[in-house]
Amino acid sequence: MLTTVENVHLYVDTELSDSVLEAKLRGLELMIRAYTHNNFQERNIRSVCKSDGNKIMGIHEFLGVGDTIEISGSFYNNGIYTICEIEDNSALVDRPIFSEEYFTVTKVVYPENVVLGALGLLDWDVNRRDKVGVQSETISRHSVTYFNMDGGSGNSTMGFPSSLLGFLEPYRKARF
Repeated sequence: MLTTVENVHLYVDTELSDSVLEAKLRGLELMIRAYTHNNFQERNIRSVCKSDGNKIMGIHEFLGVGDTIEISGSFYNNGIYTICEIEDNSALVDRPIFSEEYFTVTKVVYPENVVLGALGLLDWDVNRRDKVGVQSETISRHSVTYFNMDGGSGNSTMGFPSSLLGFLEPYRKARF
């Protein structure tokens, strides 16, 4: 996962429950990966593993509790998971997985500025989304000016103001 819910509480002022924040973080993580075409894999920490229930056996020695991993080359389990427990070269992950003979497990590492930028996006989503489209607002005599937030206007990208996604530009990869 991009960051922990505890980290969110340090940077974002919100009354949302932890389960809602965790779901928002997962969605934000998928959005960032799709927008950048970057899977942020640390390819030096990769191994071919097998699974039995929720347990992944044969994990790389440099993986630890709380690490984000990506399973690929699987028939049923492709996706992003968080390691919850490690025991005897095997790991338990946060969501159920199906038993399989082999697949690839790779560590996912997000740079700090991506994590902080994602927290900024989450803060905007939680605390400012209700003001979407307001360009200026005058209190005396009440005047409100709206600007266009559709995708074709250049003002928004992936449901967020384009200016908030600038931190992702160095991480975008060409897709052919």
